[in-house]
Amino acid sequence: MESKTARLTVLVDPDKKEAFEQLCAKQDLTASQVVRQLIRDYLSKHGIGYGKPEAGNS
Repeated sequence: MESKTARLTVLVDPDKKEAFEQLCAKQDLTASQVVRQLIRDYLSKHGIGYGKPEAGNS
């Protein structure tokens, strides 16, 4: 898991939010966990790296 966090505010229809939270709960996940995974998948799909480069990989 990432060591630092930043807040991302997203506005969503209340009915969709409720359905999303219920589905997450059924899968024993938090909404935040799922959103973080969606972001990682989206970045990966588009070949976007993130974070600091490892030493020696400059």
